[in-house]
Amino acid sequence: MFSLAILFVVSYFFQELFGVAKLLFYLLLGVFVFDVFLLYRNKTGIQAQRILPEKLSNGDDNSIEIKVVNRFQFKTSVKIIDELPIQWQIRDFKIEAILNASDEKKFTYQVRPTERGEYHFGNLNIFSSTILGLIARKQQFSAEAMVPNYPSFLQLKKYDFLAFTNRLKLFGLKKIRRIGHTMEFEQIKDYTSGDDVRNINWKATAKRSSLMVNQFQDEKSQPVYAVIDKGRVMKMPFNQLSLLDYAINATLVISNIVLKKHDKAGMFTFSRKVDDRVIAQRRSAQMHLILETLYNVETDFSESDFSRLYVDVKRHIKQRSLLLLFTNFETMDALHRQLPYLQAINKTHLLVVIFFENTELKSFMNKKASTTHQVFEKTIAEKFIYEKKLIVNELHKYGIQSILTAPENLTVNTINKYLEIKARGLL
Repeated sequence: MFSLAILFVVSYFFQELFGVAKLLFYLLLGVFVFDVFLLYRNKTGIQAQRILPEKLSNGDDNSIEIKVVNRFQFKTSVKIIDELPIQWQIRDFKIEAILNASDEKKFTYQVRPTERGEYHFGNLNIFSSTILGLIARKQQFSAEAMVPNYPSFLQLKKYDFLAFTNRLKLFGLKKIRRIGHTMEFEQIKDYTSGDDVRNINWKATAKRSSLMVNQFQDEKSQPVYAVIDKGRVMKMPFNQLSLLDYAINATLVISNIVLKKHDKAGMFTFSRKVDDRVIAQRRSAQMHLILETLYNVETDFSESDFSRLYVDVKRHIKQRSLLLLFTNFETMDALHRQLPYLQAINKTHLLVVIFFENTELKSFMNKKASTTHQVFEKTIAEKFIYEKKLIVNELHKYGIQSILTAPENLTVNTINKYLEIKARGLL
């Protein structure tokens, strides 16, 4: 009898528990249906649009904007998943936010491309849910687009702006005193901040009752060529950007500076042969032509033929020109193989050999060695760093100017060398 009583109590308990569970199930089902109703009764739901620039700037942070509008009449939680180009290998990109009813927001994220070429964006996916968060409604917006990645025009604009506002020293550009440099009088103009007070025209100032200065211009129309080695030595990457792309970005900037200084800007590349030639000229379309040419420059992974470079320069460049040669020498042996051709070019033109420090070796040198193997590796690294300095001395011995620079300082150091050459009247 006692056992039957216990069995009856347990049976009654489970019946009651089942009833409660059944009630909770129907309640949850009702909430779920209500959540679905809220999300899907509005056909529009969320509206979204990706806003892309016309082109990307290589090696720089580029801004991508996503505009999202909440057409629901309640606060909505959204998760934005953008299908980014394959070059970035980003598979976990998402933006999460909460939008109020009828709210409109813009979300901006940064991307840094490191390879020139076409970048293909996929669809834009939006997952929206109510505050309950039981389900998420997916909306896919067809936003497939291709954006070309050009050499760093953002860097070009930065230096152009700084030059215009006389603030170049903020980025390491030196103020170089002119030595024996002939200047032509151009005009008298109002004094602006940054003008040389030694050029104040006191007679004009007295007449106008405001400061007036004489404006001079440099000797005009000197050809300046950026010569880019696109052989395999320039494929070495630093901070994800190849030496070739550092040289291309610097070429774009220095070409703009050259034109601003009233010189003729040109460029060409070489490896097994000379290619991508833009004749040095001063014309309105010159920068566009250089930009489009640089966009298509690619390394061919070959050993660069400096003899072919010498023959081509002798054949095609008749007027004495400034040649800014972007290349890379790792050892003295590598330099000595090409030195006769560099000397021959330097006899008829002003040659500046621009090559690169190995910044990763420098970082390695600053680490403390704790084992014999690490001491050995640091010794080898120090030898390579020292050999770069020997290359500078060897070039100087033969009257060839050079720049040994960290990749990230290439543009500034190239501009400084050009301004120094102009100031000293070497060309």
